[in-house]
Amino acid sequence: MPNAVWKKIASGKIDPVYLLTGVEHHIFDATIERLKKALPDIEEASIIRFDLEETPVEAVIEEADTLPFLQDHKLIIASGAVFLSGQDAKRGEVTHNIAALEQWLGNPSPTATVVFIAPYEKLDGRKKITKKMRELTTVIEANRLEGKDLLTWIQQEAGRNGVKIQSNTAGVLMNTVGDNLLALSTEIQKMATYLGEHEEITTELIEELVPRTPEMDVFRLTDAYLASDIQKSVSIYHDLLRAGEEPIMLTSLIAGQIRLMIHVHSLRKKGYQQQQIAKTLRVHPYRVKLMMENRRIPREDRLLEILKQLAKIDYQLKTTSGKRERILELFFMDSLQKSR
Repeated sequence: MPNAVWKKIASGKIDPVYLLTGVEHHIFDATIERLKKALPDIEEASIIRFDLEETPVEAVIEEADTLPFLQDHKLIIASGAVFLSGQDAKRGEVTHNIAALEQWLGNPSPTATVVFIAPYEKLDGRKKITKKMRELTTVIEANRLEGKDLLTWIQQEAGRNGVKIQSNTAGVLMNTVGDNLLALSTEIQKMATYLGEHEEITTELIEELVPRTPEMDVFRLTDAYLASDIQKSVSIYHDLLRAGEEPIMLTSLIAGQIRLMIHVHSLRKKGYQQQQIAKTLRVHPYRVKLMMENRRIPREDRLLEILKQLAKIDYQLKTTSGKRERILELFFMDSLQKSR
């Protein structure tokens, strides 16, 4: 998490060069906003931006070394630092003077703060320039937050908006919205505006104000089906249909949930822990946590049986005309599941 760097920025201790890398663009934006607030006399109009996919890095260096006009300091944002990634240069792409950049990093301008953005999940650590950037700049890893880190971030974001949220409620919000920080931040701001300051976000407020994604509703739908709650299953299914979701897509998403349960069950039997399972399956740890804690999930043989049923339903939906919605509805109403 970038908290330590953000605290340093808030205290007015600004480093000359930052490297933001990862896939969470919300962390990029939040870092830049903090720099803008911390730097004296910086206005949006005076922030200089470069796209390194179109402009050579020498232009960034030259701008940084040029004294600012009518101000003490300048903020330069250089996005698309592809030369730090493992991607091969494409024909016609800009050529960067990497040697000049390496030399400049050893003695950056005192009157400019330069932010290099490399929006890639992994950088090429074999490259000399990557090693130099990691050594000589302040690095913020803007990768997806997981588990406790994400719950902590949600609570901090709520606090930044003048409201509170308990850890278990933060888990409900994450289960409703997902792990996208921008989406989570947007929903927190909306609820904070509704509540006013010094109030608390509750589960009831989340249910009232936060729209669910189809994936999250399918999670609830599958859970209700496995709990033999036919009324709730059919109700959620009808809500999804009214929202414009197609039975074929819903069948695929439910099958994906069942397959994930099978994989979690299998890895758990092998002694894998929650974080190991999440990493192996490349899913959010919170989804794994919910499945591991859910006592209503049936045995593996029953899950395989459900998966076979869904495969037949998928075939029916793709080969049948007319009221296809009824085919999946009958699946939810099937009392066979009660014998799991």
